[in-house]
Amino acid sequence: MAKTVLPKYLTIKQESKTSTPEMYIDGEIVTDEYEDSDTSAAGFRDALKSLGDVKKINLHVNSPGGSVFEGIAIYNMLKQSSAQINVYVDGLAASIASVIAMSGDTIFMPSNAMLMIHNPWTMAVGNANELRKQADDLDQITKSSVQTYLAKAGDKLDETTLKQLMDDETWLTAREAVDYGLADEVMEANKAAASIDKRFAERYRHVPEQLIKQVEQKADVSKPEQKLSEEQLNKIHEKALAKAKALNIFNKKFEEEF
Repeated sequence: MAKTVLPKYLTIKQESKTSTPEMYIDGEIVTDEYEDSDTSAAGFRDALKSLGDVKKINLHVNSPGGSVFEGIAIYNMLKQSSAQINVYVDGLAASIASVIAMSGDTIFMPSNAMLMIHNPWTMAVGNANELRKQADDLDQITKSSVQTYLAKAGDKLDETTLKQLMDDETWLTAREAVDYGLADEVMEANKAAASIDKRFAERYRHVPEQLIKQVEQKADVSKPEQKLSEEQLNKIHEKALAKAKALNIFNKKFEEEF
């Protein structure tokens, strides 16, 4: 009998139909998945559908964020589910990943985990009118995040305070998140402490010093030379081709518009 292959976001602890499925968002929120850790709305949708009618879902989040609209779609899928959603911020829920975390009926955070909230940002090209519209669009997207946080926080957080926290790009400890109503319970510290890779550390403005040190330590550690397998080389080649294709499309569009 062929073994059932589960989507990469999903594991089931037991074979019993009554077991609680464990879903994972362990990397960047993206439109197109290239890395094994990437999570897209379409991929997450397929994993969610594969569960069928379940009473409870445990969602584990350890993500630096990513695409706003992909994240909003994932949040809405979870809110529309009839299952009870338990969210566990295993290490870090930053940016749009923190919005996804708000889908939890109950949000658990180990004491060494963090939640980061800020205003969405983008990269834009265009004339003055197009750039002004882009700024207006960002304001509208911010309103969506504000309403999502407030819906979870209830009377523990007012809109003025929340907007200031987002303006300041605030990195909340588990206890602070609970105090603001953005999490429900502080758990014992676990091994998956909050961390962030170099690319996101450079993108965000107020990354905590301990996370910056982690990035620097990783950069300083010398790794022994390793011979890549044929499979790894093929993956690198495929990614390079995909990026080259995307760059060619961008260059063509740029030439047409300018």
